Amino acid sequence: MGFGTLGLFAVSVIDSSIIPLPVPGSTDLLLILLVAHRGDPVFAAVAAIVGSVLGGYLTWATGAKGGEAALHRHLPRRFGRRLSAWVEKRGVVAVTISALLPPPFPLMPLLLAAGALGVSRKRFLVSFSVARTIRYALIAWLAAIYGRAVVRAFRHYLAGWSTTIMWIYISLVVAGILYGLWKFRHQRRQPGMPHGAALSTE
Repeated sequence: MGFGTLGLFAVSVIDSSIIPLPVPGSTDLLLILLVAHRGDPVFAAVAAIVGSVLGGYLTWATGAKGGEAALHRHLPRRFGRRLSAWVEKRGVVAVTISALLPPPFPLMPLLLAAGALGVSRKRFLVSFSVARTIRYALIAWLAAIYGRAVVRAFRHYLAGWSTTIMWIYISLVVAGILYGLWKFRHQRRQPGMPHGAALSTE
């Protein structure tokens, strides 16, 4: 909140990347809070959209570079097989739906699978950008109208707990980032799986 739209941009990049955040929909929540506290809804929505597209592209690129082996590294194998079948069948539609649906619908696995299973960069960027623009423009508009009422409700029900919740959230974010970095370094030290490893193998 203190960093304004710059903080929103940073959170939205991480929220669409392979680094886990402890609260699903962190970008949506921060966007609502910023607009409710008299932030410019247009600038806030643009920051969320651009950051999310950047984070989503990095996740797609991770899948495109690592191939199906990237799915093995980041997803449970059984879940990866079902996800791969859906993405192979639906392609751009799967990307669009995942970018529109609210939490707790998983976004990162879909973006990773889109890159690993051959959704082209152009088609990915167009579909993901359009979906994110629709989603965050709608949220910013709703926040401009109803945001203050939402904030008042938060203050009423969470009175006295805001500082505790903030430190818990920050601790979980730091733990998630450290885990992501540890996993990345751990995987780099291991021999890589073949680029075209089949998800159907046990």
